Amino acid sequence: MWIKCLPVGPLEGNCFIVADEVTKECMVVDPGDEPDRIIDAIRGNNLKVAYIVCTHGHFDHVGSVGDIKQETDAKIILHQDEIEIYNAAKDMASFWGFDIDPLPDPDIFVKEGDVIQLGSITFEVLHTPGHSPGGICLYTEGLVITGDTLFAGSVGRTDFYGGDISKLRESFRRLMTLPDNTKVLTGHGPATTIEKEKRTNMFSFNWL
Repeated sequence: MWIKCLPVGPLEGNCFIVADEVTKECMVVDPGDEPDRIIDAIRGNNLKVAYIVCTHGHFDHVGSVGDIKQETDAKIILHQDEIEIYNAAKDMASFWGFDIDPLPDPDIFVKEGDVIQLGSITFEVLHTPGHSPGGICLYTEGLVITGDTLFAGSVGRTDFYGGDISKLRESFRRLMTLPDNTKVLTGHGPATTIEKEKRTNMFSFNWL
Protein backbone atom coordinates (compact mmCIF):
# COMPACT_ATOMS: atom_id res chain seq x y z
CA MET A 1 0.00 0.00 0.00
CA TRP A 2 1.26 3.43 -1.02
CA ILE A 3 0.02 6.54 0.79
CA LYS A 4 0.70 10.21 0.22
CA CYS A 5 -0.56 12.96 2.52
CA LEU A 6 -1.10 16.44 1.10
CA PRO A 7 -2.16 19.11 3.60
CA VAL A 8 -4.20 21.45 1.41
CA GLY A 9 -5.81 24.86 1.68
CA PRO A 10 -5.74 27.55 4.35
CA LEU A 11 -7.13 25.12 6.95
CA GLU A 12 -4.53 22.48 5.99
CA GLY A 13 -6.94 19.62 5.63
CA ASN A 14 -5.15 16.34 5.04
CA CYS A 15 -5.89 14.91 1.61
CA PHE A 16 -4.74 11.30 1.30
CA ILE A 17 -3.97 9.43 -1.88
CA VAL A 18 -4.03 5.70 -1.15
CA ALA A 19 -3.00 3.20 -3.81
CA ASP A 20 -2.45 -0.48 -4.40
CA GLU A 21 1.19 -0.61 -5.46
CA VAL A 22 0.63 -3.49 -7.90
CA THR A 23 -2.50 -2.36 -9.75
CA LYS A 24 -1.89 1.40 -9.26
CA GLU A 25 -5.58 1.74 -8.45
CA CYS A 26 -6.12 4.49 -5.88
CA MET A 27 -8.62 6.54 -3.96
CA VAL A 28 -8.37 10.23 -3.12
CA VAL A 29 -9.67 10.93 0.37
CA ASP A 30 -10.89 14.43 1.29
CA PRO A 31 -9.63 16.61 -1.58
CA GLY A 32 -10.43 19.90 0.11
CA ASP A 33 -8.37 22.35 -1.95
CA GLU A 34 -5.37 22.73 -4.29
CA PRO A 35 -6.58 20.35 -6.99
CA ASP A 36 -3.51 20.95 -9.15
CA ARG A 37 -1.23 19.57 -6.42
CA ILE A 38 -3.44 16.52 -6.00
CA ILE A 39 -3.64 15.87 -9.74
CA ASP A 40 0.13 16.31 -10.12
CA ALA A 41 0.70 13.68 -7.41
CA ILE A 42 -1.69 11.30 -9.16
CA ARG A 43 -0.07 11.77 -12.55
CA GLY A 44 3.46 11.75 -11.18
CA ASN A 45 2.91 8.30 -9.71
CA ASN A 46 0.96 6.90 -12.68
CA LEU A 47 -2.10 6.18 -10.57
CA LYS A 48 -5.62 5.33 -11.68
CA VAL A 49 -8.22 7.00 -9.47
CA ALA A 50 -11.17 4.73 -8.81
CA TYR A 51 -12.80 6.66 -5.97
CA ILE A 52 -13.01 10.09 -4.39
CA VAL A 53 -13.97 9.44 -0.77
CA CYS A 54 -15.36 12.17 1.46
CA THR A 55 -15.07 11.35 5.15
CA HIS A 56 -17.60 14.13 5.65
CA GLY A 57 -19.03 17.08 3.75
CA HIS A 58 -17.40 20.16 5.23
CA PHE A 59 -15.94 22.48 2.62
CA ASP A 60 -12.32 22.05 3.70
CA HIS A 61 -12.62 18.35 2.87
CA VAL A 62 -14.65 18.49 -0.34
CA GLY A 63 -13.69 21.77 -2.03
CA SER A 64 -11.80 20.13 -4.90
CA VAL A 65 -14.07 17.12 -5.42
CA GLY A 66 -15.41 18.58 -8.67
CA ASP A 67 -11.95 19.19 -10.11
CA ILE A 68 -10.77 15.68 -9.29
CA LYS A 69 -14.00 14.21 -10.66
CA GLN A 70 -13.62 16.15 -13.91
CA GLU A 71 -10.00 15.05 -14.31
CA THR A 72 -10.42 11.37 -13.42
CA ASP A 73 -14.13 10.50 -13.69
CA ALA A 74 -13.70 8.61 -10.42
CA LYS A 75 -16.75 7.66 -8.35
CA ILE A 76 -17.58 10.04 -5.50
CA ILE A 77 -18.29 8.20 -2.25
CA LEU A 78 -20.23 9.72 0.67
CA HIS A 79 -22.20 8.36 3.60
CA GLN A 80 -25.93 8.51 3.00
CA ASP A 81 -26.47 10.63 6.15
CA GLU A 82 -24.05 13.35 5.00
CA ILE A 83 -25.77 14.59 1.86
CA GLU A 84 -27.30 17.67 3.51
CA ILE A 85 -23.91 18.80 4.83
CA TYR A 86 -22.27 18.03 1.48
CA ASN A 87 -24.86 20.05 -0.42
CA ALA A 88 -24.39 22.98 1.94
CA ALA A 89 -20.57 23.03 1.62
CA LYS A 90 -20.52 26.04 -0.71
CA ASP A 91 -22.65 28.07 1.72
CA MET A 92 -20.47 27.00 4.64
CA ALA A 93 -17.35 28.03 2.72
CA SER A 94 -18.87 31.46 2.04
CA PHE A 95 -19.64 31.91 5.74
CA TRP A 96 -15.94 31.33 6.46
CA GLY A 97 -14.87 33.75 3.73
CA PHE A 98 -13.92 31.13 1.13
CA ASP A 99 -15.36 30.18 -2.23
CA ILE A 100 -15.73 26.73 -3.74
CA ASP A 101 -17.46 25.55 -6.89
CA PRO A 102 -20.80 23.74 -6.67
CA LEU A 103 -20.20 20.07 -5.97
CA PRO A 104 -21.15 17.20 -8.28
CA ASP A 105 -23.63 14.67 -6.97
CA PRO A 106 -22.16 11.64 -5.19
CA ASP A 107 -22.05 8.43 -7.21
CA ILE A 108 -22.09 5.97 -4.33
CA PHE A 109 -23.70 6.25 -0.89
CA VAL A 110 -22.07 4.03 1.70
CA LYS A 111 -23.16 2.87 5.11
CA GLU A 112 -21.69 1.05 8.10
CA GLY A 113 -19.90 -2.14 7.11
CA ASP A 114 -19.59 -1.42 3.39
CA VAL A 115 -16.19 -2.02 1.81
CA ILE A 116 -14.05 -0.05 -0.63
CA GLN A 117 -11.77 -2.26 -2.69
CA LEU A 118 -8.48 -1.02 -4.17
CA GLY A 119 -6.75 -3.90 -5.91
CA SER A 120 -5.96 -6.31 -3.08
CA ILE A 121 -6.64 -3.72 -0.34
CA THR A 122 -10.00 -3.67 1.42
CA PHE A 123 -11.16 -0.71 3.49
CA GLU A 124 -14.16 -1.12 5.77
CA VAL A 125 -16.49 1.85 6.22
CA LEU A 126 -17.04 2.76 9.87
CA HIS A 127 -19.92 5.18 10.44
CA THR A 128 -18.59 7.59 13.09
CA PRO A 129 -21.08 10.44 13.56
CA GLY A 130 -20.57 13.30 15.96
CA HIS A 131 -18.51 15.88 14.09
CA SER A 132 -21.13 15.54 11.37
CA PRO A 133 -24.07 13.16 10.89
CA GLY A 134 -22.54 11.01 8.17
CA GLY A 135 -18.90 11.12 9.15
CA ILE A 136 -16.99 7.98 8.27
CA CYS A 137 -13.63 6.41 8.99
CA LEU A 138 -11.88 3.97 6.65
CA TYR A 139 -10.29 0.95 8.30
CA THR A 140 -7.93 -1.69 7.01
CA GLU A 141 -5.64 -3.87 9.09
CA GLY A 142 -3.05 -1.64 10.72
CA LEU A 143 -4.50 1.67 9.48
CA VAL A 144 -7.51 3.91 9.95
CA ILE A 145 -8.29 7.20 8.19
CA THR A 146 -10.43 9.21 10.59
CA GLY A 147 -11.34 12.49 8.91
CA ASP A 148 -12.32 14.94 11.64
CA THR A 149 -13.58 12.32 14.09
CA LEU A 150 -10.21 11.83 15.79
CA PHE A 151 -7.06 13.96 15.86
CA ALA A 152 -3.72 13.51 17.58
CA GLY A 153 -4.61 14.63 21.10
CA SER A 154 -8.12 15.79 20.32
CA VAL A 155 -11.40 15.17 18.46
CA GLY A 156 -13.51 17.05 15.96
CA ARG A 157 -15.64 19.97 17.09
CA THR A 158 -19.38 19.49 17.49
CA ASP A 159 -20.66 23.06 17.32
CA PHE A 160 -21.32 23.00 13.57
CA TYR A 161 -24.75 22.14 12.20
CA GLY A 162 -25.33 18.41 12.63
CA GLY A 163 -22.72 18.01 15.35
CA ASP A 164 -23.55 15.83 18.35
CA ILE A 165 -21.16 15.40 21.24
CA SER A 166 -22.91 12.29 22.55
CA LYS A 167 -22.52 10.57 19.19
CA LEU A 168 -18.92 11.74 18.93
CA ARG A 169 -18.19 10.19 22.32
CA GLU A 170 -19.54 6.85 21.12
CA SER A 171 -17.55 7.10 17.89
CA PHE A 172 -14.40 7.90 19.87
CA ARG A 173 -14.97 4.90 22.13
CA ARG A 174 -15.44 2.70 19.12
CA LEU A 175 -12.18 3.79 17.52
CA MET A 176 -10.36 3.10 20.77
CA THR A 177 -11.37 -0.57 20.44
CA LEU A 178 -9.22 -0.94 17.32
CA PRO A 179 -5.86 -2.69 17.81
CA ASP A 180 -3.37 -0.54 19.69
CA ASN A 181 -0.83 -0.59 16.87
CA THR A 182 -3.32 0.84 14.35
CA LYS A 183 -1.88 3.91 12.66
CA VAL A 184 -4.30 6.85 12.60
CA LEU A 185 -4.30 9.24 9.65
CA THR A 186 -6.26 12.28 10.75
CA GLY A 187 -8.13 15.01 8.88
CA HIS A 188 -5.83 17.73 10.18
CA GLY A 189 -2.41 17.58 11.80
CA PRO A 190 0.00 14.71 12.39
CA ALA A 191 -0.59 10.98 12.31
CA THR A 192 -0.83 9.05 15.55
CA THR A 193 -1.74 5.57 16.83
CA ILE A 194 -4.68 4.18 18.76
CA GLU A 195 -2.34 3.22 21.61
CA LYS A 196 -0.98 6.76 21.89
CA GLU A 197 -4.46 8.27 21.88
CA LYS A 198 -5.57 5.96 24.66
CA ARG A 199 -2.66 7.23 26.76
CA THR A 200 -2.50 10.90 25.85
CA ASN A 201 -5.71 12.15 24.24
CA MET A 202 -7.43 14.38 26.78
CA PHE A 203 -10.83 12.94 25.81
CA SER A 204 -9.66 9.46 26.84
CA PHE A 205 -9.64 10.52 30.47
CA ASN A 206 -13.36 11.34 30.47
CA TRP A 207 -14.78 9.17 27.70
CA LEU A 208 -13.17 5.78 28.22
